[in-house]
Amino acid sequence: MTDINTLTSTFPLPTAVPDELLSRCLSGEESAYLAVYNEYAATIYRLCYSLLQHQEDAEEVLQDTFEYAFRKLHKYDPRKAGFKTWLYQIAISRCRNKRRRKWLPTFSINEQVRDEVADETTPTPAEMLALTERQQMVWEALQALTPKLRETAVLRYYEGLTYNEISQILDIPPKTAESRMRLAHKALKKLLVEVL
Repeated sequence: MTDINTLTSTFPLPTAVPDELLSRCLSGEESAYLAVYNEYAATIYRLCYSLLQHQEDAEEVLQDTFEYAFRKLHKYDPRKAGFKTWLYQIAISRCRNKRRRKWLPTFSINEQVRDEVADETTPTPAEMLALTERQQMVWEALQALTPKLRETAVLRYYEGLTYNEISQILDIPPKTAESRMRLAHKALKKLLVEVL
């Protein structure tokens, strides 16, 4: 299944946030907030877009994730989880909420004014051009997975996380994370063999 690994984004993975930077955030220093945001924004956006597969939704969840994280930073406990893990937990929770809200019919003001409803699940032409044909096949295969399997596959393949990290983020046992990954791998292999 090396195709999925080679098709992942080349964004650099964030480094660990030093405790002094988090302390500066807690004291209200805006440059510290900006430094944390700059360190993690690309990775969190990639995670959100991978799960939601819609640019505006991913951008909204990205902003919501950081707004929540910064508001609740005083509750972050480094003894329970690393900062990246904690941030991923928030982002995945927000993605799940966004998916649930999407089940209800909603329309933006712009759509009401134009008297048309856009298909929000289809990537924009710009997004489509950014993907190679093989990447598009992987995206479509990921979309065919259940949300639980998609979350696990994205965290493993696209974020490069270990099963222990995935289990912390998804609040499941490590063996469950491994089991979900096996199921996702099997499903993706079957889907991709048919098209590749």
